[in-house]
Amino acid sequence: MDTGDRLLTPGEVAALFRVDPKTVTRWAAAGRIGSIRTPGGHRRFRESEVRALLEGEMEQSGESSAGASP
Repeated sequence: MDTGDRLLTPGEVAALFRVDPKTVTRWAAAGRIGSIRTPGGHRRFRESEVRALLEGEMEQSGESSAGASP
């Protein structure tokens, strides 16, 4: 990875979204969030993608009022 993007565990992603780690795993299985499989079969998530999704989630929940058009 030339971008230096960190890989996050389901637990780390769950903490950012304030959900259960199993929810993050279901999101990945459903294609709502991209994941990478380790050789051992564990899921990892690109930090940049998770941050982008988190920012989009915050905008939808009311943070976008500053840039909203009438």
